Amino acid sequence: MKILVVEDEPKTGEYLRKGLSESSFVVDLAVTGADGLHQAIEHEYNLIILDVMLPGMDGWQVLRQLREHKDTPVLFLTARDEVEDRVRGLELGGDDYLAKPFAFVELLARVRTLLRRGPVREAERIEIGDLEIDLIRHRVARAGQRIDLTPREFALLHFLARRNGEVLSRTQIASHVWDMNFDSDTNVVDVAIRRLRAKMDDHFAPKLIHSVRGIGYVLEIRRP
Repeated sequence: MKILVVEDEPKTGEYLRKGLSESSFVVDLAVTGADGLHQAIEHEYNLIILDVMLPGMDGWQVLRQLREHKDTPVLFLTARDEVEDRVRGLELGGDDYLAKPFAFVELLARVRTLLRRGPVREAERIEIGDLEIDLIRHRVARAGQRIDLTPREFALLHFLARRNGEVLSRTQIASHVWDMNFDSDTNVVDVAIRRLRAKMDDHFAPKLIHSVRGIGYVLEIRRP
């Protein structure tokens, strides 16, 4: 399980990083709202622990912009325990709220509770034009014709289709599909896209996977 902690107070941030790591979580730490938002959008996390009082971009702003892209569960941390603040956080899309100071055992219990809830269940099928993706049976077809994909190719197609219409950078794709970052001169993403296109795009119309120069790739139906 991977957790992002967004906390500008060094002692608190390190306290959370150390405690969660010792509890078998993989933890990334951001110290500003802007950096936290960037990491939350660019990478995949199971949970985000977000301080409200951050320099520059506060936690409310981070959550508001995050919800335009992702539904990652968010646990708010704040020194303010007013009812209005808790309501505001929940209305913006927060999942839980913990006031400082807090006992680590309580935070850990809330983290585990949120993680047990899991994400909202995804639809069992994705359909984009004549493309059909069966997420339960891991089957793909175009125009009714079965297309055999490797597990990695299926994961790549699933990610592109789930973010249909959104331009995804090579870094985003690499982080999600391979769960790691690649150097900018590594062409592993381009090679994988080329193989996927050969199977599910080259012999069909319209083309669904498009290159966006200087950025990455997008899966969408483009009208002539």
